[in-house]
Amino acid sequence: MKPWIRHAAALAAFVTAAAVQAAGVVGNTLPAGFPSIEDTSLAQPLIGFGAAGPVRRTPVIFIHGNNDTPFATACNPYGRVQAVAQYFADNGYDPSELWGVGYQGDQCDLAGDPTRRSSIAHTNAANVPDLRRFIRAVMVFTGAKRVDIVGHSLGVTLAREWIRQDEAQDLVRRFVAIDGPNHGIINCSPDPANYWQAAAAGGFTPASEVCQELGSPNTPFLRLLNGRHGRDETDGPTRVLVIRNGDASFVYFPVQDGTVAPVPAVDSFGKPTDFSRSASLRGAREIVLTGQGVYDPFLRSSHLGILNSPQTWQAAFEFLNDRGRGGKDDDR
Repeated sequence: MKPWIRHAAALAAFVTAAAVQAAGVVGNTLPAGFPSIEDTSLAQPLIGFGAAGPVRRTPVIFIHGNNDTPFATACNPYGRVQAVAQYFADNGYDPSELWGVGYQGDQCDLAGDPTRRSSIAHTNAANVPDLRRFIRAVMVFTGAKRVDIVGHSLGVTLAREWIRQDEAQDLVRRFVAIDGPNHGIINCSPDPANYWQAAAAGGFTPASEVCQELGSPNTPFLRLLNGRHGRDETDGPTRVLVIRNGDASFVYFPVQDGTVAPVPAVDSFGKPTDFSRSASLRGAREIVLTGQGVYDPFLRSSHLGILNSPQTWQAAFEFLNDRGRGGKDDDR
């Protein structure tokens, strides 16, 4: 290729990239120069999104839930944390300030073994190393001293466990916790009516690793994560907003959730348990939403719909950009 043609092509690519960034388009790749981080469970690079460029605000880390991805993939049509990030970009954030981590890969491995959905590879404990290295890499790449976090479902407890393990409260300015399993999930019981126990449905038996973490409010994992009885579950300077469902969510409520049939409200120890407020956190600001199933185009479920809800997006955006009393920003 002649030098002038090569230079023109390089200039065109630069102009195109600059135009995309100026338009605030959130992509589905990580930028050049961002370190390749090996997924602890999959032995392949973490997927995610982010961009190079100036950083004026606190970077936001978007963390998806179990059996999900940060953007839609060939094996997963959901991937809606990217859409939340795009809402932020449409309202003034630069793509360089919006980062999503895919800590379970593209989910294509589930086709060969659906029980991986409840296996050790999908636990909080197994994925903390991935999240830890990703957040540290974002902070180095952007030069940020702190981050904000928006997590959905398992992404909520994953972020909380990383914060607990690393005593990272000073590194997280604000945290939006969307319908997270903070006090367990309903689909781990030994009750015969709990169809999630079947291998084809994910193998959520009481003995599965995910259920050993989340099958009851009283698992060793959740007792340690939530601390002593009566203590705030939002220790430290991090400001927390919980956004949860108040009428249906198939991992917490024993009611029909879109096309997802209910299971009995029984924990992994066989004890009748009310999980309906599982997503709450003592000490956090809380918004309770209803009718969120309309925002899930696939299953019509509230648990998935709440992540794709304009109400959730606006509340999350406003919380992260609320300058607090007296107009002071607790980020600076």
